[in-house]
Amino acid sequence: MTTLPIAGLTRRRVNAFGALACAAMMGFALFAQFGLHLVPCNMCVLQRICVITLGLVFLAAALHDPGEAGARAYAAGILIAACAGVAVAARHVWMSWQPLGSLPSCGADFYTMVQMLPITDVVAKIWSGGGECQIVPLRLLGLSMQSWVLIGAGGLGLLGLAANLGFVRRAEALRLAA
Repeated sequence: MTTLPIAGLTRRRVNAFGALACAAMMGFALFAQFGLHLVPCNMCVLQRICVITLGLVFLAAALHDPGEAGARAYAAGILIAACAGVAVAARHVWMSWQPLGSLPSCGADFYTMVQMLPITDVVAKIWSGGGECQIVPLRLLGLSMQSWVLIGAGGLGLLGLAANLGFVRRAEALRLAA
């Protein structure tokens, strides 16, 4: 078990925190959907898939608690999932900045499109469309939910990389050696 120099954190604890943070993000998304009755747009569904994937990689890393080689593999998984989440959230933020009505409609909702089209076509159609995704029904501290996903996925991705690649331990070792 590798201990990080910050408050005795272990890689396993950081990965568990990442999994819990993703679960909290999804918990709020579900509260917004079922408690506040906000219907998620197609881009929101893609963001949820990315956050769930990121959380599952963090959870697997926490449960497995691998050695150095395994930690690098989990770091790669965290990087891929976090970058996907950041990309989808950034595109959604960009869509929300466009004038209403300037983007074409995606058409059907996500679940209907998945039943009718291959998943690659679904993602391409959502990515290029997005008229429904321009509406921002809820803001927290002045930021839209997609902005918070962008911040959360990016921050958790960096945290997961730092913990699993050992940047923090290497920096501490260099500081002690000097």
